Amino acid sequence: MGSWPFVFGFFAVMVGWVVVNSVLAIGGPHGFDPYPYILLNLFLSMMAGVQAAALLIAARRSDAIASEIAVHTEHNTDDIKNLMAQNYQLIKEVKGQTDLLAEIHRHVTAQTPQAGRFPPERGPR
Repeated sequence: MGSWPFVFGFFAVMVGWVVVNSVLAIGGPHGFDPYPYILLNLFLSMMAGVQAAALLIAARRSDAIASEIAVHTEHNTDDIKNLMAQNYQLIKEVKGQTDLLAEIHRHVTAQTPQAGRFPPERGPR
């Protein structure tokens, strides 16, 4: 009911109904549903009732989907917060061990003098 083919088809049926009942008079001298088209009004009223129900069902489904997305986003946000807190703790631990890192660096550079330089120096060719 919410597509362009439906809209154009609906208008075509409405125009056809009016033409058949007013101009062509098929079904008798005044057509099978003479002006003011009581039968057409009945069908339009029934269709409006069905459309209202379909719109409410679609809106309810859309709300349920949006609710599920919100819950999923909340869980993801909580997980990200926990991971960031863990990352912060690891950074604090690593920064707290700078003396150990400096000692390891001194030890490695003492064993290989060219390790601390970039690019490594090359001897004579």
